[in-house]
Amino acid sequence: MTQPSRGGEYDVAVIGGGLVGSALAWGLARAGQKVAMLDEGDIAVRPSRGNFALVWVQGKGLGMPEYAGWTKQSSDDWSGFADLLYQQTGLDVAYRRPGGFMPMLSEEDLQARANTMMRLHNQPDMIRYPYEVMDRETLRKELPFIGPDVVGGTYCPLDGHCNSLRLLRTLHKGIGLLGVDYRPNHRVESIEHRDGGFRMTTANGEVRAGKIVLAAGHDSARLAPMVGLSAPVRPQRGHVIVTEKTAPFLHHPTVYVRQTDEGGVMIGDSFEEAGFDTTLQPGVSSAIAARAIRFFPLLGKLNVVRSWAALRVLTPDGFPIYEESKTAPGAFVATCHSGVTLAANHALTLAPLIAAGGLGDRFAPFSARRFHVPQAA
Repeated sequence: MTQPSRGGEYDVAVIGGGLVGSALAWGLARAGQKVAMLDEGDIAVRPSRGNFALVWVQGKGLGMPEYAGWTKQSSDDWSGFADLLYQQTGLDVAYRRPGGFMPMLSEEDLQARANTMMRLHNQPDMIRYPYEVMDRETLRKELPFIGPDVVGGTYCPLDGHCNSLRLLRTLHKGIGLLGVDYRPNHRVESIEHRDGGFRMTTANGEVRAGKIVLAAGHDSARLAPMVGLSAPVRPQRGHVIVTEKTAPFLHHPTVYVRQTDEGGVMIGDSFEEAGFDTTLQPGVSSAIAARAIRFFPLLGKLNVVRSWAALRVLTPDGFPIYEESKTAPGAFVATCHSGVTLAANHALTLAPLIAAGGLGDRFAPFSARRFHVPQAA
């Protein structure tokens, strides 16, 4: 595909240049669409900056079994997705699927986790997958460096992880090779549905496209009503700590701690309702560091090299929104907080459907209309 003219029209404009938008732009261009990706640039509130890089299945979908199936599909497709990216760009996103653990520090927490997994898998229409509840001794055979406070945990062989910053870099290189017109510093101010297409007024001029995809994270809440859609999302702050590089000791990712392909250790999993404030809170960092040391005491000997806070994109129920506008056909919204886990689905399944013109009934459960059901008296 040749590089589109900057003044020309596009088949699709993807609004948002993070992991969700980049995966969709890559998939759309691969499906033969002429694509522009409009991005705020480095000023954006970029959830991709704080991603823990898990490709995670276990425990997802309680309350929406369709999400469990969607997550499992993406996990199953991730290896092929990573291979396609490597063949195209020569960049390895370091995807591995060794299975993942959720260790527990009390018998009460372990029992609660076991009950949650049972409830999840007992839902009607739930797609079942293997998992195991392990006691301490069984867990220790797989994670030999756990501390004395760890009583057990859960394991799922479908869980994995990657290098999420390299994934974003790889997707951006890939879309460039596919001829996507990437436009940073193009914050969309307004969208007009007109003449069978869409006109977007941006900070650097007008862009026209036949279809649009709102993948702008938090900003989708502002943009969606312009095209008859709804994206009720809110920010949730999380802290991340990265240690110095050390010898390999943790071959499986866990929810709280994972060792990267480069040798550093990432520590995370805090949840704070703080609006759009990304100020680092030393007390929170200290708390998650102390918890991580209880899981793996050897972490106490490592130096911290980086620590920061970032914002998740959360819907009221925590599940994604995928929807096409009824009043402005050709306008789609795609928002979720699992941009790494779902990247394979966004690139290989969702993007081709948008390119073909519609999502189909499979995505009805993911409509934002689920939030508009009147409450019983």
